Amino acid sequence: KITTKITELFNIEYPIIQAGMVWVSGWKLASAVSNEGGLGLIGSGSMKPGLLREHIQKCRAATNKPFGVNIPLLRRDAEELVNVVIEEGVKIVFSSAGHPGKFIKILKEREIKVAHVIPSVKHALKAEEVGCDAVVGEGVEAGGHNGINETTTISLIPQLVDAVKIPVITTGGIADGRGILAALSLGAEGVQIGTRFAATVESSAHDNYKKKVVEAKDDGTILAFKKIGLVRMLKNDFAERALKAEKEGWDEVKLKELLGAKRERLGIFEGDEIEGELEAGQSSGLVNEILTVKEVFNK
Repeated sequence: KITTKITELFNIEYPIIQAGMVWVSGWKLASAVSNEGGLGLIGSGSMKPGLLREHIQKCRAATNKPFGVNIPLLRRDAEELVNVVIEEGVKIVFSSAGHPGKFIKILKEREIKVAHVIPSVKHALKAEEVGCDAVVGEGVEAGGHNGINETTTISLIPQLVDAVKIPVITTGGIADGRGILAALSLGAEGVQIGTRFAATVESSAHDNYKKKVVEAKDDGTILAFKKIGLVRMLKNDFAERALKAEKEGWDEVKLKELLGAKRERLGIFEGDEIEGELEAGQSSGLVNEILTVKEVFNK
């Protein structure tokens, strides 16, 4: 147990935050992480407002420890999700995919702690300027959507620490104690872990997805869709077709048609190993078995 600015900010035992991943981070996973002394996050990116409210209420019934909600700010119903968080009395929000100042005033007026996910020093400075309590520096090793500069975690962390006064959390490529120690030694005050928690018993991801994470080796992921968002995912038929389309010079319209609206759900939640988008980070190569959250913390 290490006391850092992050453990004090969120009143948690360990400087470990579970990423609020779409189709993965429901109340079961969030409450399990919080019960072990980390910070569990409900991933609202795959939820309608009513479903988010249900998950918050179930999470609160399952833990008396702090937990939070991740809100992608570019969602059309982001304001509704924010209102649910406020109405339900959640005191921690991790925002991503949008301008951090969009809802900061109303959140801070309710004494809600806000951390914003960023891919660069430029974005970190903006988050600090508008009043965020912390930033999450995401390296390109991370699963899902990444920054266009493709900066690695080990390069990004010390630059963020040097640039901002607010605490820096880091994410991307971390799946065990060695990664946590490395992040802290570079100046981070905490780590956010996604892929390792995605392959746990409490994760709401499909078993097929979890097995694919476990089967992945060091070269098991690819970066694709650089023209429309840059996504890291596990290799499968769909991922290979995405890479081929980019090499052939498909434009943004055709790439968006290929990606479609429900690829993440298809792969992560429904378990389609061929046509689904199986978002996961390079740390997949470190995940060798499906464990309970308690086992992950005790391993």
